[in-house]
Amino acid sequence: MNILFRFGEAHNLTFALPFGSQFSYPYYFTSKYVEDFSMTGKKEFHIMCHHMRFQLTEVEKVMPSDTFYFTILRNPVSQMESYFSYYNSQSTFLGAKSLEDFFSNTSKYYIGTKSSNAKNSMAFDLGFDNNGRESTKHFKLMCQAVDIMFDLVLLSDYFDESLVLLKNALCWTFEDILSIPLNRRSKHTKQALSKETQEKIKNWNQLDWNLYVYFNRSFWNKVDNFGRKRMENEVEELRTKRTEIAQLCLQGEVDPNQMQDKSLKPYQSGIARILGHNLMPGLKESDSLLCQKLITPELQYTELLKNRAKMKV
Repeated sequence: MNILFRFGEAHNLTFALPFGSQFSYPYYFTSKYVEDFSMTGKKEFHIMCHHMRFQLTEVEKVMPSDTFYFTILRNPVSQMESYFSYYNSQSTFLGAKSLEDFFSNTSKYYIGTKSSNAKNSMAFDLGFDNNGRESTKHFKLMCQAVDIMFDLVLLSDYFDESLVLLKNALCWTFEDILSIPLNRRSKHTKQALSKETQEKIKNWNQLDWNLYVYFNRSFWNKVDNFGRKRMENEVEELRTKRTEIAQLCLQGEVDPNQMQDKSLKPYQSGIARILGHNLMPGLKESDSLLCQKLITPELQYTELLKNRAKMKV
């Protein structure tokens, strides 16, 4: 999101923004959730990137006909471990001591219609029933539907390779896809999972697992078409540029309580401890502006974009 925010700002593009921080998630997205949108208005939107439960027909009402659609998936095993850390104090996971405890008592903890984060969360976000049928035919139809709706499906597990494919698809530069990792958890809130628990996660999230397997295969087919050696070279260049900008901008990654600029403190959730960054002192004005935007969290950046949009009116 930070990459898209900065690109849109740099090119004076118009964002389709939610009234809050998300498009009324977990409800299906509808065009009425977009600030300043009107079916009879002439305002053109260029980027829509806030969290939503996807509904193509409604998105198409807001965005131009030549919109490039892309999304990102994550290995359901690591995603579930992360969700438990973020949402353990909410509904589904409330009271569960661990993921092992959750899977030993799913009938106790899992309340289907209220638990989009605890079962097939990616299928849910893409607009499907996360408690839907689990059959080979259903898996195939779901994967084909996503393949048709989206021009590119990225994988967070291979984030740098994903950014290179995105850069190539959009004719962007390395500077356009430059980023500093945000929303990372401190290591002590991460849980190592046994093989048995990993298998339980796959079985529990069969829709998500089949999505991931399908698009993992198609992702590497795209890498093959791009060229493995070319990909290797571009990933290396991207990582070099990221290291350079991090050395210029950052003193280091710190606990939120140790952040010098409290206005850039990331949102905290559950037992997860989300780390922030401190900037190098004495930066040149131009460098300081870029560095600050690179570490601005989603919620604060959204407010900046909303204020910018009001000034343009």
